[in-house]
Amino acid sequence: MLACNDTKEESTSDNTTAAIPTPANIGYNIVKVYPHDVTSYTQGLIWFNNTLYEGTGLEGESRLMKIDIETGKSTQKIDIPSEYFGEGITILNDKIYQLTWEDHKVFVYDLATFKKIKEFDWNLQGWGISHNGKQLLISTGDSNIYFVNPETFAIEKTLGVYDNNGYLSNLNELEFVNGTIYANVYLKDYIAKINPETGLVEGRIDLTSILQKTGQPITENTDVLNGIAFNPANNSFYVTGKRWPALYEIKLN
Repeated sequence: MLACNDTKEESTSDNTTAAIPTPANIGYNIVKVYPHDVTSYTQGLIWFNNTLYEGTGLEGESRLMKIDIETGKSTQKIDIPSEYFGEGITILNDKIYQLTWEDHKVFVYDLATFKKIKEFDWNLQGWGISHNGKQLLISTGDSNIYFVNPETFAIEKTLGVYDNNGYLSNLNELEFVNGTIYANVYLKDYIAKINPETGLVEGRIDLTSILQKTGQPITENTDVLNGIAFNPANNSFYVTGKRWPALYEIKLN
């Protein structure tokens, strides 16, 4: 039996590894390479109304930004108070939700003005966040994804994520696309495709060495893959990483 997640909530997945299939390899094609600000420690990425939004982390460097994708520069931004370490972002009902890492706070902003309109307490860590149209989906660095009421921030469901090797920890940035969850996994060079009903990792998008393959400069500050956004108008994904020099538009095969 797989080990239980360290949570008071009951996981929806209770499986043995014996009959669990290996995740499928999902290929991709690069459509375009855009510039990305190498000072941005990317924690969250959203494409909404033909615009890219980005949330960044680190204490004293955390920001919420609207980005001109062609230049990689911000056209609107706010700095998060320096005591907070910003994490994932999502947009639901004309509000931007931004997690913090170990500060147990969730900030809610007006989409148009970036004015903070609400603040929630959250007793777990904050890593990645997305939504399914009704509930927020939150990762906390373990193998669980929490389905959360956006008005009360009560946990309504806990999904344990697993593959053929057991529970998959370090779930990070999330994106809910056409009934499927896509997740970065901290310190891994792939994106996991997750069934939101069972928690099974059905596939992986392997982005190993994408910077090197496209001739991008690598420095000592270039950090891990993180950041997934989806453009429903053309079925493209946008992916990047912490302090990466490039943002990639890709299409899945």
